[in-house]
Amino acid sequence: MSAIRPAVRADTATILELIHDLAIYEKEPDAVKTTAGQLEEALFGQSPAIYAHVAEDDQGIQGFALWFLNYSTWEGVHGIYLEDLYVRPSARGKGYGKALLQTLARTAVERGYARVEWSVLNWNEPSISFYRAIGAGPQDEWTTYRLTGEALAGFGALEPAQ
Repeated sequence: MSAIRPAVRADTATILELIHDLAIYEKEPDAVKTTAGQLEEALFGQSPAIYAHVAEDDQGIQGFALWFLNYSTWEGVHGIYLEDLYVRPSARGKGYGKALLQTLARTAVERGYARVEWSVLNWNEPSISFYRAIGAGPQDEWTTYRLTGEALAGFGALEPAQ
């Protein structure tokens, strides 16, 4: 089993490599635009807004969890939003993903956060089965919306309605 630890600056290149591997797994191999410099600044710059933990064994980093804080206006406290969870294919089934998620759950409990949440692709049955096995449930009454690209630029350029 691996040790789970907070990521350090020296892990940046490996985390970025795993992000690329995740994009391939999610059938979006050309979608990653993030550079090592951007990732390093976001994780370790003057005002970090994202956080990461890695699963490491004697072979090196086998997986990572990248997350940030969200906030529940109804609960009145923060939560953790898990942006990415990825374990190398050769290391799957060894408990790395579970240990990473347990670390985030422990962090949430220790800090008094209300929840840990994430999204999963509808076709990703292995992950869905794993999440259900640990007690996580889908938020079927919610649909995620995203504003990106030209739609984001155009809408953001408009003057707010008075």
